[in-house]
Amino acid sequence: MPNCPGCEGSVALEENPRVNEIVECGECATELEIISVDPVELAIAPEVEEDWGE
Repeated sequence: MPNCPGCEGSVALEENPRVNEIVECGECATELEIISVDPVELAIAPEVEEDWGE
């Protein structure tokens, strides 16, 4: 299992993780993005910002 880049806790993933999939750390509830699957690497997911139609 990969570790959370925020708290270093283990993150449980589904059997077939996909790149760009968003998962949540079970320990600190940080949203994480899968950036690689071989080997599995996680990064803190970017904040989604409203563009208000601009």
